[in-house]
Amino acid sequence: MAGRTTRLQRELRQTRPFASACHEAFLSVLKTADVFRRAVSVVLQPFGVTPQQYNVLRILRGAEPEGLPTLAIADRLVEETPGMTRLLDRLEAKRLIRRARCRTDRRQVLCRISPEGLRLLGQADAVINAPERRLAAAWTPSEARALIDLLDRAREAMAGFRLPDHPTDQRSKR
Repeated sequence: MAGRTTRLQRELRQTRPFASACHEAFLSVLKTADVFRRAVSVVLQPFGVTPQQYNVLRILRGAEPEGLPTLAIADRLVEETPGMTRLLDRLEAKRLIRRARCRTDRRQVLCRISPEGLRLLGQADAVINAPERRLAAAWTPSEARALIDLLDRAREAMAGFRLPDHPTDQRSKR
């Protein structure tokens, strides 16, 4: 890698080489995820929803007519969120979802997409795949499959990641 400046180094305006190819790959995935997230945000902006809100609406559309409990929605999200209740509150305030207590288990709240939410998804469906179409022009199907396999392995390697206890960690000395 010495002597060759990579595209990511130029994008980050980094003058030194990365510590390793894995370090560069890790940062490249983070940078690419940000680019993808911004592209989806731009497409969804006219509809007044965020990518996470859109994801919830798609999940609930797929769960019709039964709906889903809050935790089941959280388990299916592409991107985890600590503020699931706030996310659902915003969607309910926009009248895109409805929530009701489960009849068989009063502790559980079932969420369902509303007719307004279905209409919004119907309109967004026409444009949401624009970023994906750009990728389809850049990758062959076999390249896309190879990337999927690599990303699957990366998520598997990172599953359950926790910081190890470190002797200099001040929290462990208290």
